[in-house]
Amino acid sequence: MKVSREQAARNRDKVIDTASRLFRAHGVDGVGIHEVMRESGLTHGGFYNQFPSKEALAAEACAASLAGSADRWRAIAEAAGPDRAAAAIADDYLSARNRDAPETGCALIALGPDAARRGGALAQAFRDGFEALTGVIETMSADISREEALARMAQLVGAMVLARGVGDPALSEEIMAAARRASGAERAE
Repeated sequence: MKVSREQAARNRDKVIDTASRLFRAHGVDGVGIHEVMRESGLTHGGFYNQFPSKEALAAEACAASLAGSADRWRAIAEAAGPDRAAAAIADDYLSARNRDAPETGCALIALGPDAARRGGALAQAFRDGFEALTGVIETMSADISREEALARMAQLVGAMVLARGVGDPALSEEIMAAARRASGAERAE
């Protein structure tokens, strides 16, 4: 039975969303097409009607995840106002929510190694998403230069990589708190 264009578009979006979650949780090599399609509630055979390859899906999943993050950061910055935007983004990013749920957390952390190893469309989607997030930081305030925005991105992502990787809840919290303080999100006591 043939599906409508609207249903096909919904199915495609569902596959991208599912792949984004699974790739962030397990890496691109840790997930097969059959798993993505099964989790999406669709048949494996329908995959190639929507995507030319797993690489193409990985790139689209990365792009969608990072675009969602940029939208989230813009909303946080707008709600916080120019004086508090950077701190509000850092406070949201350097959180247990982001640390403890890789499948819904930052794609920069989860897909960075895959983008570096694979190159191609995934690396381009990664770069474009990184540039969009850096752009949000740059435009929060006239006082923030590109160099400062890049440094803040490195601080945020690096702190979260360490917070996820140390395997010690107390040290993880300490890393995130130190990075929040450095960004102005949390004041030292």
